[in-house]
Parts: sequence; C-alpha cells; structure tokens
Amino acid sequence: MASPRSFADRATQPTRGPRDLWRWKVVDPLTGRRRRARAANFAELDAVRPTIVDGGAAALAETTASACWIGHASWCLRLSGWLIAIDPIWSTAIGGVARRLVPPGVAFDALPKLDVVCITHNHMDHMDAPTLRRIAKRDAPLAVVPLGLAAPMRKLGFRNVVELDWWQAHELGAAHNQLQITLVPARHWSMRAPWTRNKTLWGGFVLRSASDGVAYHSGDTAGGAHFAEIGARIGAIDWAMLPIGAYEPRWFMEPQHANPEDTGEGFAALGARNLLAMHWGTFRLTDEAIGEPPERMRAWWAANGLAPERLWIMGVGEARPLLK
Repeated sequence: MASPRSFADRATQPTRGPRDLWRWKVVDPLTGRRRRARAANFAELDAVRPTIVDGGAAALAETTASACWIGHASWCLRLSGWLIAIDPIWSTAIGGVARRLVPPGVAFDALPKLDVVCITHNHMDHMDAPTLRRIAKRDAPLAVVPLGLAAPMRKLGFRNVVELDWWQAHELGAAHNQLQITLVPARHWSMRAPWTRNKTLWGGFVLRSASDGVAYHSGDTAGGAHFAEIGARIGAIDWAMLPIGAYEPRWFMEPQHANPEDTGEGFAALGARNLLAMHWGTFRLTDEAIGEPPERMRAWWAANGLAPERLWIMGVGEARPLLK
C-alpha cells in the first residue's frame, strides 16, 4: 500500500523543532532553567540490571506465553507459539551517541529464532538499523510496520514486510496458534532525518492471541484520548506495555512522551488488566533521574488504590508468564 506524502495532520501538536532543542540544550542551562539530572547511581542501575543471565532466553524458548523486557521499549513476547520482538535494540548505543546503561536483557546469540518483528516508528531508539540487519540475516522473520516503513525495512534485509494504517490488522496462523496484529494510534510523530519529518506513520500494536490473551505495546506516546479509544474499540486488554520515562523537561516533552502520571491516567482509560512499565532505565535521553520514573509510577498506583500485583516494573531481562 502506498503511503501519503505526509502524516503531519496526525502528528502531535505543538511540534518541536531546532529552536526548541536549542532552548532545552543551550539556553535553559545558561539561564538556570534546566533541571540538572544527577548521574545514575548503582542502586538505580541495580533495579534494572539483569538478575538472571539469559533467564529470559530460557522462558522464551518455551511454547507457553511469556513476556521478557529486553530494555527501553524492546520486548520479546511468546504468544500463540509465535516469538515476537517489538522495537528490538541490541546495539550498545543509539545512533552511536546515547550508550546503554545496562546490557540487553537477553544476549542476542541466546535469543531463540524470531518469527515476527514489529516496529512502532522510525525514531532511532525504536528502529535500530544494526539490530534489524542482524535479525533479518539470522531469522528472516515477518516484519509488521506502520505505513511508509516497508521500503526502509527491505533495505535492512527483510523480505516479508506488512505495512498497516491505524486500525488495520494482519493475521497469522489458524486455530490455536492464530495471532492478530493491529496497529493503533499514538500521540507522537516520526523523523529519521530532518527532511523526512512525518513521512512515515507511527503507532502502537495490539497483539490478540486466540489462545493466550491480548497484549498492547503503545510505542512512544504522550497522554491523550487515544487510550480510551483503543480500549473502547479493542476491548479487554490483558497486558499493556506503556512508557514511564523520557519526560523532562515537560515544556518540551509533554506533546510526545507521557510522564508516569500521564501513563497512569492512560492505563485507567484503557481499562487494561496489567501495566508493564517500559521506556526507562536503559538509555539517558532526557533530564529526569534514571530511578525516578518507577518511583513516581508506584506513587500514582498507590494513590489510586490499584492492586500492586497489576503493576509490573520488571528488571531488564526479567521474563514473566502471561496468564489470563
């Protein structure tokens, strides 16, 4: 399917450009308005370090449903027997600039063969070219992507690529191993280079397993009414992978990245059963302290009287069974 020339009409508002970046990185520090993010301490990093080396790999090798946090927005899910990677990053740095604070939760060579790769959008901390080349060469999986990303994925070596618009779905398998993958809206934008702004679509994915339940990965998103719309149109969601980090300064990030309180409100509107926290603790991208997002997420959770076992703040490499 050919994509439109631009998806600017769907992009988050207000937009952020070079002038805003200059204010954040240069003007605000000079005028004392920028929050100083302290260096990550060992206790904060210990909270996300892998505790069992390749324990996630062992779980993913099983046929039973499970989820493993690789780090940042990268997840591996076993659903309906299929092994799915979402926004996979095994590189040591994003674009050669932002280095990993902790290693990937599962070593690449220990990862079982992937059947499907889903990419939410083309930002470098979600669509990592070196990782995708390795996956395409080793596993030749199906790639499911938003409109406009089929050609870039084929250049990275993927031969089987499906493009989706918001609310479009692709189905795999039949009967007990049936899996439906639907692209849903996100409040965000896209850009790989300055001249490609909003030339490709972005979104989140809902994965509906005939045998194991329903998982949702939001991709990058700000808070907004789309969470309620997704909940209303999709129905019951068992596991929602939602971002809790990369939100400071608010004047810059609010239109594109949810903070923990935004995520809590979005989760409530979504009506999901469990929240799986992501997009924190792996790369330093913004000004909040590395350990702050889970603290604020837990505080919101407690203040709203939700059962603690429904909030999954996992360590990198931790795998949990997905039980309906």
